[in-house]
Amino acid sequence: MSTPSGKLLTVFAVAADLDITGFCSNTFTLEWPKGSGRLQEFPELDRVAWLPAAEANTKLLKGHRVFLERLAGVEPG
Repeated sequence: MSTPSGKLLTVFAVAADLDITGFCSNTFTLEWPKGSGRLQEFPELDRVAWLPAAEANTKLLKGHRVFLERLAGVEPG
């Protein structure tokens, strides 16, 4: 699905009790500060948490909320 910004998102859902205590994010390399020639690694995600759907809905970008709606079986709109 494309977001309003044009990014393509692939979202997965699973019905399971997954333990996220050992979470470790992938990293990406970025020149920082910009124009310095110095490369640094940054985590893709800074935190992970399980949230009730209503709370998650308040934290998601507007264009991403459709995924929670689909999980709940509610058609967007």
